[in-house]
Amino acid sequence: MEDRTRSYLEGRFGDYYADADLSVPPAPDAREWGHIPYTESEGTTMVRHRTLLDMGGDAQSVQEFLERSAPRHAYFSAARYDDPRNRTMVEKGWRGADLVFDLDADHLPGVDEAEASYAEMLEACKDALQRLLDLLREDFGFAEEDLLIVFSGGRGYHVHVRNDALLELDSEARREIVDYVRAVDLDREGLIRTVSHGGTTRRELKTRGGWGRRVHRELVEFLADIREMEREDALEELTAFDGIGDGRAGTILDAAERNPGAIREGNVEAGGPGLRKLVEALTAQVVQNETAPIDEPVTTDVRRLIRLPGTLHGGTGFVVKPIAPDELDEFDPLTDAVADRFRGQRIMVNVTDPGPIDVGAETTITAGPQSVEEYVGVFLMARGRAEKATE
Repeated sequence: MEDRTRSYLEGRFGDYYADADLSVPPAPDAREWGHIPYTESEGTTMVRHRTLLDMGGDAQSVQEFLERSAPRHAYFSAARYDDPRNRTMVEKGWRGADLVFDLDADHLPGVDEAEASYAEMLEACKDALQRLLDLLREDFGFAEEDLLIVFSGGRGYHVHVRNDALLELDSEARREIVDYVRAVDLDREGLIRTVSHGGTTRRELKTRGGWGRRVHRELVEFLADIREMEREDALEELTAFDGIGDGRAGTILDAAERNPGAIREGNVEAGGPGLRKLVEALTAQVVQNETAPIDEPVTTDVRRLIRLPGTLHGGTGFVVKPIAPDELDEFDPLTDAVADRFRGQRIMVNVTDPGPIDVGAETTITAGPQSVEEYVGVFLMARGRAEKATE
């Protein structure tokens, strides 16, 4: 990054912080604070082990500090400490930590960074976010007020779970949560239990919670759908699953039509061995479609630094943007995370890495000096695809 580019970005980041809307966490004086400044060297320097006192002493001073220092990136600790300034983790005196989840496009299965556009990666990450939120709400029972949803400003999303009952969970407990969300080592056979009914026993899906409930819901919906089909089409749908031939398909379909109540109760013997095969296949589908590929180290690290919502991401110039739950469906980071400070004027940049671009009105950008919307220019410079040109 050339000196002119660095100076321009640093200056405009400082301008942004003059009236930025920051989301300062609870107990800010117990947090460790950190930032990465703009430096002349090509490498990055992390400044950390700072406290609220170092920035002035109160929440308002965080904004004033950011306006003065205009860092590329700004962070706070998920953890709360007795002495957050201490450089030794043991001597900081860990009190507890928020439960934080991170979804990043480079960890998503099926997303090829070399092939997918930035917009496509963000869309895939948003889908994964929706699955994570569904698990947190439905399976863990977290209320909306417990969840802070944030666009990371880069390639993904963060979810902060702020519930005092979780603060003292250690890394192992948090890893168990991660494993559940990702269905790691899921005991698929354990989703079915043996129950006694009037002196006889039968095998039933666990339907009252967890992955058993999710599989059962998929089973009931699938069988309801095929009951609406012509018999020939329904049998074709069933025989598409491994281990289900014509005979088993017919038995399953007959059970679905004649005894749907048993299946709604979770009775996996109502349709014979074929129904158990169907449950196995649907379990695999549910795991594939409803898990969330969160970044394990972010959640299990009880001393993690995380981006401060409302700050700017130095790799894109986008706002690390909190999102209201009822606005998530319509949220488009490529427009909604653009800082108002960078709208409404054009600047000159020298494009050094031309090609496709997902920000702004143009779909591609050519090499050389040119006038662009400022937020587009900031994005290109932050990504290392352009340098600031003279006006």
